[in-house]
Amino acid sequence: MTKIPDRPRRRLLQGAAAAAALSGRWAAAADRAAGSGARKVLRLLFNSAESSLDPARISDIYSRAITAHIFEALYGYDHLARPSKLVPLTADGMPEVSPDFRVWTIRLQRGIRYPDDPAFKGQVRALQARDYVFAIQRTVDPANISPIEADTADLGIVGLKEARDAAIQGKRPFDYDRPIPGLRALDSHTLRIELHAPRPRLLYALAKSDLLGAQAREVVEFYGKDITEHPVGTGAFRLKRWRRSSRIVLERNPFYRDVRYDAQPAADDAEGQALLAQFKGRRLPMVDEVDIAIIEEFQPEWLAFLGQEVDALAGDTGQLPSQFAPLAVPGGKLANNLARRGIRAYRQLTADCAFMYFNMDDAIVGGMAPERVALRRAIALAYDSREEIREIRKGEAIIGQSPVLPHTTGYSAAFKSEMGDYDPARANALLDLYGYLDRDGDGWRERPDGSPLVLEMATEPEQIYRAYNELTQKGLTRIGLRVRFKIQQWPENLRSAEAGKLMMWMLGTAASSPDSQGVLAWLYGPQAGNGNLARFRMPEFDRLYEQALVLPDGPARAALIERAQRIAVAYMPYKVKAHRIFTDLVHPWVLGFRRPLFWSDWWHKVDIDLAMRGRHMT
Repeated sequence: MTKIPDRPRRRLLQGAAAAAALSGRWAAAADRAAGSGARKVLRLLFNSAESSLDPARISDIYSRAITAHIFEALYGYDHLARPSKLVPLTADGMPEVSPDFRVWTIRLQRGIRYPDDPAFKGQVRALQARDYVFAIQRTVDPANISPIEADTADLGIVGLKEARDAAIQGKRPFDYDRPIPGLRALDSHTLRIELHAPRPRLLYALAKSDLLGAQAREVVEFYGKDITEHPVGTGAFRLKRWRRSSRIVLERNPFYRDVRYDAQPAADDAEGQALLAQFKGRRLPMVDEVDIAIIEEFQPEWLAFLGQEVDALAGDTGQLPSQFAPLAVPGGKLANNLARRGIRAYRQLTADCAFMYFNMDDAIVGGMAPERVALRRAIALAYDSREEIREIRKGEAIIGQSPVLPHTTGYSAAFKSEMGDYDPARANALLDLYGYLDRDGDGWRERPDGSPLVLEMATEPEQIYRAYNELTQKGLTRIGLRVRFKIQQWPENLRSAEAGKLMMWMLGTAASSPDSQGVLAWLYGPQAGNGNLARFRMPEFDRLYEQALVLPDGPARAALIERAQRIAVAYMPYKVKAHRIFTDLVHPWVLGFRRPLFWSDWWHKVDIDLAMRGRHMT
């Protein structure tokens, strides 16, 4: 799962024959225009700063959005297919898979190369199977302290854990030349992965360009500790300029192979079919540069869009701030003043959630003792998610009932639980029952042993978090609990959370595949400190997780996912507050936008009408 800050935030062609003819004429004209000298720059913004451009060392969605456009995984997603569909990216077709889902053989396309870089010493460097071996190895190299190490280890690749353990136990660098039986390049363009146990959904892990895209070993070794500043991949773009936490510019990769726009939208998907007819056959990327500004406050973001300084408020990294939803999409409909300017709005319930987590190792809110469980449940019941959605998110969310996310396996809009309740009376009763009493009459409860009880919530300095803090404090005061707020920048809070140094924190997460296994990892003991920020540990749940990992999709696995939901509600290591509705606003000269569900790469699949932009900006 991807960690993100918790920030609120059809056109039909007439007839298939006419659409096909238009598509062909436009494709040819657009390809001619690409050589005319007019550069097409897509101007976007991020509403939080990136942290790194080294895929092995990132977990935030902002960094991942960049690396997803530079590196390439073996597989990706059909950009228009709904529900989502995996397709080959650098792989030459779908894999050969053993009947028990333990042996996967994948062949790579030929003719894919890296862009020129000093690391290659003047040589043309072709993509090879060993580059995927190396990318996976880097995630388990102890020196990288990779946030996705647990995810990679979870794949159960034969020999991978032993290679990592040898480095740790021997207190020596990870041996990248040590053969790993389950991770082999059989030849320059054939990859073989062998697993300890069945992994029916392995391809979801292999479809993460942002994290497991191919990396050339010589690049990493050439740049050493500076590798984060020199991402070199086979993707549609390469890094042109980077001012940390300020501006990122990508440019068209001049060595990108001939890739054409294609997709398979559902027959009844009018929007998808129109986009396919409009762009089919166009060479990718359709823009020459992507220029990203980091703007962390909502008002400047909104003004930058209205002032046409950015082309879109779009995607998980920079969508419409929810506090401006009443102005932009009152009642869920695009405001007339924006519609008159040709601006388009796209609203979607996303595969993500905003949540609060409790550190299960903390001496006050952690642990599995009944009184600690009662405290967490009381805190959750005292938080008014409905007011958050109404007042802070301006209606741009729905109540969360469990960690299972919309658009993923096991999600049901009909599922209801205590996690979605706001009930201060029940919270007070729980605290009374388990000995959290106001013994000295000062209006604040003490712990069952009589010692002081003060909660500490991590938060960020941006203005929007003051609203969350006030809502949190109001709810806790209502049940006699004191809270203080620890203010740090978001990246600092993330590092502290992963190190187990925070008591409580609110943030968000987004699904990176249509499967719910990533959500189950929230509570899986061996992932404590990684996917499992709460550090929840429960043998029964670990067994459930491991069973769900190896089962194919079906009723038996669905039952396990539902059981996981019930455990999450009962022990409350996480309080899921809301599933967000994101609104994307796009100026009329941006053509072809469609919000991805589980992937970050879409900048290469939109076009800019320079003439239209010029008319609107004069």
